[in-house]
Amino acid sequence: MEKTFAINVDGHEHTITADPAMPLLYALINEFGKKGPKFGCGLAQCGACIVLQDGVAVRSCVLPISAVSGRVRTLDGLGTEDEPHPLQKAFIAEEAGQCEYCVSGWIMTATALLEENPIRSDGEIRRALTGLKCRCGAHMAILRAIKRAAAEMAVAQGIQAR
Repeated sequence: MEKTFAINVDGHEHTITADPAMPLLYALINEFGKKGPKFGCGLAQCGACIVLQDGVAVRSCVLPISAVSGRVRTLDGLGTEDEPHPLQKAFIAEEAGQCEYCVSGWIMTATALLEENPIRSDGEIRRALTGLKCRCGAHMAILRAIKRAAAEMAVAQGIQAR
C-alpha cells in the first residue's frame, strides 16, 4: 500500500506518494530529477548512489523511502556552477574522474568526512572510502583531490594541520 512521505532534499521540501519499500535513489532520480546519485549495483556495494542523510553518507539504493528522516543532500545540492564546493573544485583540478559515473559517491563520502573535520590522515581518508568502487582506476587522483579539498576547507575554517 502506498503512503505519502515528505522529504527535504538539497534544501527543498518534496512530497511523494510511493511504496514504503521503494529505495530513496528511485525517488531522487525519477521523481526529484537529481543527476548526482547513480544506480550502480543496487546492492550497496559500489557507492555510486551515496547521498548524505543529516551529514551521514548512506547508500540510497537500499535505503527505503520510509526510513528517510531529516535532510538529504546530493551532489546536485553541494555547490553551484559559480561557487562549487571545495571537493568539486579539487576533483576538477586533479582530474579525479575519467568516466565520472562513480564520482558522486566519492565526493559525498568525502564531504561527510571532511565537513566533520577537514584535518584527516591518509589512513582516515582511506578507511572512509573503503568499499567505494571506481572501474576507471582513478583512485590516486581521487585521494589527491580529497587531500587538496581538505587543506582548503581547513584554511577556510582557520584550522591548523596536525
